[in-house]
Amino acid sequence: MDYLIAVTLFAIASSVTPGPNNIMVMSSGMNFGLKNSIPLLSGICAGFAIMLLLVGLGFATLFARYPILHYLLKCIGVVYLLFLAYQIAKSSSIKLAETHTMPFSFLKGALFQWVNAKAWIVAVGAVSTYTTTGTEFTYQHVMISVVFLLVSFPCVGVWLVFGSTLQHVLKSAKARRWFNFIMAMLLVLSVVPIIIEIFAG
Repeated sequence: MDYLIAVTLFAIASSVTPGPNNIMVMSSGMNFGLKNSIPLLSGICAGFAIMLLLVGLGFATLFARYPILHYLLKCIGVVYLLFLAYQIAKSSSIKLAETHTMPFSFLKGALFQWVNAKAWIVAVGAVSTYTTTGTEFTYQHVMISVVFLLVSFPCVGVWLVFGSTLQHVLKSAKARRWFNFIMAMLLVLSVVPIIIEIFAG
């Protein structure tokens, strides 16, 4: 029971705190509404749980053996997140509606985890911290993935609800442009530590 509580608390803390996933979900909720952003939320939560499983199955070992792979993935992730921040910053709800732009799909939300630096840090940290070698590893590994799957929905979902609520508060195009710009800047700030790590390494 103590083990389950510890994993659950870690999952809550890492899921509800600001990061690329939460910023994306909140921005989507404000621009597209709650219902239209559910696929993105579901993809993020399911995609991260799958990532956890794969990390436990050997991705962490692969990166330890070939650090260049992890380095390249970080670089790709940073470039993609900066591009995403640019797209968010220049958008407004009116432009989105006019161009019929759609929010991220379930698949895009799931695939986004593979270029999300925070997701990698949390996944590797969870597997390395809350598992032991031996016969218990598989059980613990699966348990961590299930806990994150269940916990991340309400934790990340809070950001979606907040974003969709702002949709009714920020009614002017100017206000929504400012909101998108602030979200873009937060996304950039979330990438800064990774950029520093890349150049420091």
